[in-house]
Amino acid sequence: MSMEKYAKGNELFVKYFKKNKDELAKLVKEGQKPKALFIGCSDSRVIPDMMLQTKPGDLFVLRNVGNFVPPFSPDDDYHATATGIEYATSVLKVKEIIVCGHSYCGACAALYQDIEDTPEMAHTKRWLSLGENAKKSAILSLGVDANKEELLRLTEKLSIINQIENLLTYPHVKERFENGDLHIHGWYYHIENGKIDYYDAEKYDFFPLDTLIEG
Repeated sequence: MSMEKYAKGNELFVKYFKKNKDELAKLVKEGQKPKALFIGCSDSRVIPDMMLQTKPGDLFVLRNVGNFVPPFSPDDDYHATATGIEYATSVLKVKEIIVCGHSYCGACAALYQDIEDTPEMAHTKRWLSLGENAKKSAILSLGVDANKEELLRLTEKLSIINQIENLLTYPHVKERFENGDLHIHGWYYHIENGKIDYYDAEKYDFFPLDTLIEG
């Protein structure tokens, strides 16, 4: 994709900006007050604002490979995902956290591949270990001889649940969640049709998000 295409895209956005300058200027003066933290995958096919038709200032978006959430680990290392979680919940005081996985996820597929121990893939191999529990649970549920696509779809969904469990290892997140001041949602985005399923913890299953629309 040429830089000219990006330039033309920005030109169109500037027109949108001018058309909505009062609303957008308010975000500059008053600062951001997003309603939710959206933890999604870096996959280029996952576009939160387009998927939900949200406006600038509505979502604090945190994206990484596999929409993984590393467990709370207070050490001297660099923690980009953890920092985003802490900033959103402790500084911005978001009321909702959405952990959104998706179908045909490359990170979940990579869990079933042999990745060499090389300097080029050192960080990737370590990061993918955050999906191992979902992989093991999927194999335990369906068996090692299960249909590959069925196994991958289940792994993607189970990973969302595992990442929510990791999210609750963060002290302030757990405290706010238990006090009812913070709500956590697990979503599964179907890249093949644009629909989203939500996780029902009581039924331990995913259901269409559009069933929550009243009327």
